[in-house]
Amino acid sequence: MNDFDLDGYFARIGYGGATDSSLATLRSLHLAHPQAIPFENIDALMGVSVGLDPASLQNKVLAQGRGGYCFEHNLIFMHALKALGFSVSGLAARVLWGQPDDAITARSHMLLRVEVDGKTFIADVGFGGLTLTAPLLLEPDIEQQTPHETFRIAQTGDHFRLQANIGGANVGGAWRTLYRFDMQRTYEIDYQVSSHFLSTHPSSHFLSTLVCARALSDRRYALRNNRLSIHHLGGRSEQREIASATELADVLEGQLGIVIPDRAAFEARLRQKQIVET
Repeated sequence: MNDFDLDGYFARIGYGGATDSSLATLRSLHLAHPQAIPFENIDALMGVSVGLDPASLQNKVLAQGRGGYCFEHNLIFMHALKALGFSVSGLAARVLWGQPDDAITARSHMLLRVEVDGKTFIADVGFGGLTLTAPLLLEPDIEQQTPHETFRIAQTGDHFRLQANIGGANVGGAWRTLYRFDMQRTYEIDYQVSSHFLSTHPSSHFLSTLVCARALSDRRYALRNNRLSIHHLGGRSEQREIASATELADVLEGQLGIVIPDRAAFEARLRQKQIVET
């Protein structure tokens, strides 16, 4: 797209590095994005339409300083990469986190395929509390260290599985599957259909569950409803239960850097959905 505000994107993620289409640039951007732009589903929880067209994405994420969920994160990342000259296309995944590895779930998650120097990489800046902070080489069964966890891509039949070593090898970590994907190209219209379901259908957990996350240089924040988890690099984790809507909004704005567009309405919705009691 020719009208993407690349300078605005760089300002949003605090990036002042190289602007070529090299692997080093891809890695730098992939680290900066999830540290600056939080994962959050506030619009869906509030019953607000989630726009995935370029103008809506730039208004929400760049102009308003908001976060978003997977389609918003990875679409705006794709637009930025294309503006820099990267060869990038969209893929779709079936989320398996919290599910058996053989479960058949909907193709409800977005990730990216990026070609650099004749090699294929997977990029994903929008998977909540386990968002990648580096691109991964699409080569099965090798452990790939990122600034946060160690990941690997397993190949099973006609698809791949993205897996993370949770906790780290030195603290009894175990491999857990995030999602399965294949290399079929996916287009914006496909994401619009999936996003409409996730942001409007009564069975979607995004309508009843608050999900927020942010990766920082030395930790990850992951919030589900009123339970905040802080995962420090090296394996130490801590959790806390947040008692009130006011305190929860304070945590989102303070620790996770999330912009809440209408705080009074948001706090009321938290109580209505019984995410908090007071």
